[in-house]
Amino acid sequence: MYLFIINSRSGGGAGLRIWRIVEALLQARALPYEALFTQSADSAENKVQHALARREDWRAALVIGGDGTIHSVLGALRRRGLPLGMIPAGSGNDTARGFGIPLAPEAALDAALQGRCLEADLLSASGRLTLTAVASGFDAQVAVNVNGSRYKRLCNALGAGRLAYIIGILHTLMTFKPCRVSVTCDGKEQTFERAWLVSVCSLPSYGGGLLICPQAEPADGLLDVCVVHGISRGQLLRLFPTVVKGRHTRLPYVTMLRGHSAAVRFAEPRHAIGDGEALGTAPLAVLCEPGALRVLSPLAAAGTQDAAGSSCAT
Repeated sequence: MYLFIINSRSGGGAGLRIWRIVEALLQARALPYEALFTQSADSAENKVQHALARREDWRAALVIGGDGTIHSVLGALRRRGLPLGMIPAGSGNDTARGFGIPLAPEAALDAALQGRCLEADLLSASGRLTLTAVASGFDAQVAVNVNGSRYKRLCNALGAGRLAYIIGILHTLMTFKPCRVSVTCDGKEQTFERAWLVSVCSLPSYGGGLLICPQAEPADGLLDVCVVHGISRGQLLRLFPTVVKGRHTRLPYVTMLRGHSAAVRFAEPRHAIGDGEALGTAPLAVLCEPGALRVLSPLAAAGTQDAAGSSCAT
């Protein structure tokens, strides 16, 4: 039995539209399933916990929604040991993108039903589990501004989720002020002046495809850290086009780190987010938990993660 978790409001209503496509496919293939509808990422976790407790024969849980909906069910799925599948229906869909999952609903469903699992890492920060990245500073403020904006809903309705983040960058650039930050990675502390952002990643992108840590892999047991520091507003604005293709990592005002843990302490309060969802404010400590979550992913079938791929049979 497959559990489908549908956020009907994700992607400006894309969640419900995509579910109708998926439901028709499931019925045509006579596959057993149960549908669980949520209206927000916040409501998903409790509903999933109750659903998982009702029966023992769940094969996997498939989320039809965005990164925030996926984020909200990580704890429940990890505790149960149930594989996570994804059918993208959000604004950015960076989690699905990082696991090689197609954006087309039928292709995403087919990828999940192949039953190949990747033993993916989780990031733990502020008592919350995160699958893509824990971001603090400018990019976290962008997410806060975008999530509370009218233009996000409009962009989603137009099928242009990435545009909302571009608008958010310009919006935030006018008011954000950089400050000193201390970053401790695997016990080694470094201080950066005029720091704009610190991103601790397990997947390469967030924000609708921005390759902030292009070398990050979902099952390597390590976290990748990007620190942007010591630049003007104009330089930061010119930086973002390079982030789309991950070309920023060689610039002198970008420092890339890698390790099993990272502690971030800004000199002034700064927002922190995980998978685009609020985690409070820095300081924060982030730990990598290797292989903590099983994810239905074409990467496992392709064998791109060494021995991390396996059958998801439960």
